[in-house]
Amino acid sequence: MGPDETSMDPSPMPNIATLLKNEIARVARKEVRAETQSLKKAVNAHRGEIAALKRNVRALEQKVRQLGKSRPGSPRAAVEQDEPASASRFSAKSLASQRRRLGLSAHDCGLLVGASGQSIYKWEAGKARPRAANLPGIAALRTMGKKDAAERLAALA
Repeated sequence: MGPDETSMDPSPMPNIATLLKNEIARVARKEVRAETQSLKKAVNAHRGEIAALKRNVRALEQKVRQLGKSRPGSPRAAVEQDEPASASRFSAKSLASQRRRLGLSAHDCGLLVGASGQSIYKWEAGKARPRAANLPGIAALRTMGKKDAAERLAALA
């Protein structure tokens, strides 16, 4: 054996095509990563701006509602001026509990309040609200006992 045969490395030479392919893929990944990072930053900045704009819109809408309520020429302000300051509040849940407490049917409760039984059902379901003329009768139910209710119904019949 000669000196040339023993000094040769038996491993094959690397394939240049494979090396180029790997290097191109590495550089491409690096470039894509740089591009996507800048896009992610821009998206996050836009999301922050959108959130700030939504907060501003909400605040402005609330101010508009407040100004609409306080404006003297608005329809709501006109209705509020017509009602006395000591106007009764209405709660559908409260009306239903008062009717149960007194043991009244919707028809009988309607007679006491000055409305129909169907109106009582709609008020309790929250599908309608009583007129201002009915509110004193509803408020009177709160102080009424079962005997008082029976006497008033007998007087109405």
